[in-house]
Amino acid sequence: MSGPADATISALRDALGQRLSLNTSLREQHSHGEDTNTPVLPDAVAFIETSAEAARVLAICNQHGTPVVPFGAGTSLEGHVTPVRGGVSLDLSRMNRILEINPQDMDCRIEAGVTRPQLNGDLRDQGLFFPVDPGTAACTIGGMCATRASGTNAVRYGTIRENVLGLTVALADGRVIRTGGRVRKSANGYDLTRLMIGSEGTLGVITEIQLRLHGIPEATSAAVCQFSTLADAVETVIGVMQAGIPVARIELLDDVQMRACIAYSKLHHLTEAPTLLFEFHGTEAGVAEQASLAEEIAAGYGSHGFRWASDAAERSKLWQARHDAYWAGLALMPGLKAVTTDAIVPISRLAEAVVGAKEDILASGLTAPIVGHVGDGNFHALILVPPEPDGLDRVWALDRKIVARALSLGGSCSGEHGVGIGKREFLEQEHGPEALAVMRSIKTTLDPKGILNPGKMFLN
Repeated sequence: MSGPADATISALRDALGQRLSLNTSLREQHSHGEDTNTPVLPDAVAFIETSAEAARVLAICNQHGTPVVPFGAGTSLEGHVTPVRGGVSLDLSRMNRILEINPQDMDCRIEAGVTRPQLNGDLRDQGLFFPVDPGTAACTIGGMCATRASGTNAVRYGTIRENVLGLTVALADGRVIRTGGRVRKSANGYDLTRLMIGSEGTLGVITEIQLRLHGIPEATSAAVCQFSTLADAVETVIGVMQAGIPVARIELLDDVQMRACIAYSKLHHLTEAPTLLFEFHGTEAGVAEQASLAEEIAAGYGSHGFRWASDAAERSKLWQARHDAYWAGLALMPGLKAVTTDAIVPISRLAEAVVGAKEDILASGLTAPIVGHVGDGNFHALILVPPEPDGLDRVWALDRKIVARALSLGGSCSGEHGVGIGKREFLEQEHGPEALAVMRSIKTTLDPKGILNPGKMFLN
C-alpha cells in the first residue's frame, strides 16, 4: 500500500487499535459471501463495536476515498459483501447487544449484529417473537435490513420492511442519523427508514434497529401435503391465498428438492414428489378451521392428503429440513457451487412462472431444485454449476430465462435476496431508465465520493 491507503490504515489503527486487522485469513473470510462471484480480498478488516466507531471509520475512509463494504455474517447470495474494489471490510458482528425490549408496546431496539435466534431467545419468556425468518440462523438482522430480507413467515407477518420501525445509520461522511421511531405510523417528512431498508450498504451503514414484535401464537400446527404434479401443488397455493386463509407459512419444494431433503434431512417418511409445507398460527379453533379449509382446497387438486406434524419436535424437524434446503441441494452434487434465482410474481401468475421455470430447467439439462415462499409468489431455483468450461455461462443463461419470464408476468428479479452484483443487469429492465437515474442521484447525494459498497446495485 502507498499514499492514501497508508494514511487510511494509519488513521484506522489509531481509532480501533488491534480491531483493525490486516491478517490474510481474516481478509479471505471477508472476501466473499455465499455466492459464485470471484472473491476479492479487502485491504483490511475493521471490527467495530458502536455506532460512533462506524461513523469514525466512515469519516476516515471518506476523507481518503477508501471503499467501505459492510459485513454481517457473510451469508448473502448476490455478492453484497464482496469488496470488488478493495478497501475496508466493516465487520458489525460484534455489535450484538439487545439494547431494550418494550413488552407493552411490543417493540425492541437492537444492534445490527444481533441474529434472529439470539433475539427470540431473549423474547420467549415475555411471550413475544420476531417473525422474519430468511432461512439461516447465522444471518444478522442488520444484514437482513440491508438486503430487505423476507423468508418463510412473510406471507403472514410481512418482510423485514414491515417489521422495522426505525434505524440508526452512519452516513458516508461520518454523520449519524436516526430514522423513524417507536410509533406504529407517522406522516411527516421523507421515509428515510424505507430508503435505507434494501439499500445494501450503498447509502449508509445500518448500526441499530427498532423492531416491531409479535405475540407468540396460542396454537401452532404444521402439515405436509404432496402432489402428483408441480402444477397441482402451485394451483393449491393460489387457491389457498385467494381464499384468504391466513396461513403463517406455505412453502413449495419440487420433486428434485424433495429428493435432496429426504437424503440430507432424513425425511424418509416422505416421497420424491412436489410438496407443500403448511404452518398455521392462532387460537386452537382458528388453527383447526384454517387447516381444514386448506386441506379441502388441496384435495381438490388431487393431494395425497395432509400429513400432520403433531408435536413441536416433529414440526422443528420439518422446518429445519426446509431451512437446510440450500445445503441439501448442494449435496446432490458435492463439490459444486450454485447460483440461486429469486424471482417473484403476482400470486395469480405463479403457476406460469414456476411450471415455466421447471420446463426451462429440464430443457437446459442442468440440475436445479425449486423451492419457494410461494404464499407471496416468491420462488427460487438452486442451479448447480457443472464443472465444464461453459458451466457457469449455461447457469446464467437459465437464470436470465427465469427472470425474463417473471418480469413478463409483472414480477421482479428479486423478492428477497437483493441486487448486489448478481442482479444488476436487470435493474433498468425492471424499473426503467428514469427511475434508475433517480436512484443514482440519491446515491450521489448521500455518497458523493462513492465509497459505500461500490460496484453493487448499478452496473457502473
